[in-house]
Amino acid sequence: MRHLRHITAIALLVMTWSVAARAQESATAPAAVTLTPEQMEDFLLTARIVATKGVNQGVTNTRRATLSDGRITHDAQIQTVDISLSVFKPPTGPAEMNFKDSYRYNIAGYRLARLLELDNVPLSVERRVDGKPASMTWWIDDVMMDEGTRQKKQVRSPDTERTAMQIHVMRVFDELIANRDRNAGNTLWTADWKLWMIDHTRSFRLGTELQKPALLERIERSLFENMRGLTADALAKAVGNSLTRFESGAVLARRDVIVKLFEARIAERGEGGVVYALRR
Repeated sequence: MRHLRHITAIALLVMTWSVAARAQESATAPAAVTLTPEQMEDFLLTARIVATKGVNQGVTNTRRATLSDGRITHDAQIQTVDISLSVFKPPTGPAEMNFKDSYRYNIAGYRLARLLELDNVPLSVERRVDGKPASMTWWIDDVMMDEGTRQKKQVRSPDTERTAMQIHVMRVFDELIANRDRNAGNTLWTADWKLWMIDHTRSFRLGTELQKPALLERIERSLFENMRGLTADALAKAVGNSLTRFESGAVLARRDVIVKLFEARIAERGEGGVVYALRR
């Protein structure tokens, strides 16, 4: 009995120390920093690059960088790829004429997404790195898995309807920007089951035909309204020099095709069967 009391006393003492340590750690730990998009942009443009390492995915020599301004430390993705080819023959599939693979399109993708009030394309800015122009893109925190892992492991979200809604948003956005490289590796799910669209270096083609119009079955209401209201002046102001005027013109032309397609869907099925409001 005396031995048991001794063990109990030690256990209580350890628990007391543990609670005190956690309380001290909580008291001294810095508060989480919440930044506005403008503050995030300034950080990406000005923070010192502390370290970089390669990312073993893709073929664009992507690097992951750790940045710090002395107060905040956060990671970013660096891409300097800027390739133009008259003809590109991929390992599989047909050849592509006037092929481009450019860091600029990460920046344009973010700016267009923000203009359309989408919040699931990471902030990206242009910055010179090692003497080269590059896209510096905010690294997504709390990534749970990519779409490839979700499919392979057959993971279901707790809200499958919301998941489907987010996928419909991605399909519309990818058609709008003519994304030729949406794959399971650049579709990310964070711990709150939010879908993030990353890596848009092979987007913004000059063609106006949709790639997979049959997949455009539904559209989020605010996205539809914002696309309808998109003007050439607003687009040019938003994307700046991240797109040429021909690339911006192609975006507007594809917008017209997408809007017309969904107007036909609504006429056929009714608005309730096509338009929805995404639960944030």
